[in-house]
Amino acid sequence: MKHWPTMLLGIIVAAIFLVAVFSFQVNEKETVVVTTLGRIEGADYGPGLHFRWPYPIQEIFKFDHRYRCFSGIIGENEETMTQDSKNIIVGMFINYRIADAKEFYRKLETVRSGEEIINSWMRGYTMETFGRYDFDELINTDPKEMRLEKIQQEILEKLRARAAPYGLKISSVGIKALNIPEDITKKVFERMKQERNVVAAKYLAEGNKRARQIEIATDSKKQFILTEAEAKAKEIRAQGDAEAAQYYAIFKESPELAAFLRKLESLRKIMNSKTTLILDTDSAPFDIFKINAEQLTQPVIKK
Repeated sequence: MKHWPTMLLGIIVAAIFLVAVFSFQVNEKETVVVTTLGRIEGADYGPGLHFRWPYPIQEIFKFDHRYRCFSGIIGENEETMTQDSKNIIVGMFINYRIADAKEFYRKLETVRSGEEIINSWMRGYTMETFGRYDFDELINTDPKEMRLEKIQQEILEKLRARAAPYGLKISSVGIKALNIPEDITKKVFERMKQERNVVAAKYLAEGNKRARQIEIATDSKKQFILTEAEAKAKEIRAQGDAEAAQYYAIFKESPELAAFLRKLESLRKIMNSKTTLILDTDSAPFDIFKINAEQLTQPVIKK
């Protein structure tokens, strides 16, 4: 009885060893392929603990079934040629996952070998698809002329059809880099600059034309306003001359009154503010100060 703790510990260790040898665990992000003596038994194992025969009777192969982002193994950017014989450097990426672990293991066995064959598909379809489009359809100042989205869709459809028999599901394809060799860059920039200059010249010509139209319309309106103003001035001047003629007739009847009013007007202009003057009253127009009150009260116009 004194050795029972040791025996209990041995039993527990043996039980743990047997569980480890005769079982395997699957988590939620994994899918499992079980082989019995090299023959695939199945892959429908959900998350949790499962029974197995020990190696070498059965082997367990686990694969992560989440999506992976893959952009190539040997050089992420590849140089290829367009339909009009222009060199470009393209970088592609795909998002894929292992949808059927049994087919994937049967044909590819490992993720490394799977990505190697995906890499060869990507390179082949990228070169083939880009080779059917001109350079202007890839790089252009007008977004409507570009065909990059169409190229991505074509490559995606080809990769999906090719990868499906291998238990792979490709969700998306994208262009992450599109460059041109340095010797072509200057020519491309020069051509784009010329295109922008043509567009700028077009807008400049339209602006000059519009400015000239506005200038002509403004000059016409200005001339019309000046003509109307001149006509109105002549009309006012004629009315003033007619009214002045009436006063001239009155002044002819009384020259003394006319001279007196002119002198008052001159004084009003000379002394329009507080002013102190010492002047000779014998000089006009200050001689009016010599007029006495009796002369000012006498009527100047006889009726």
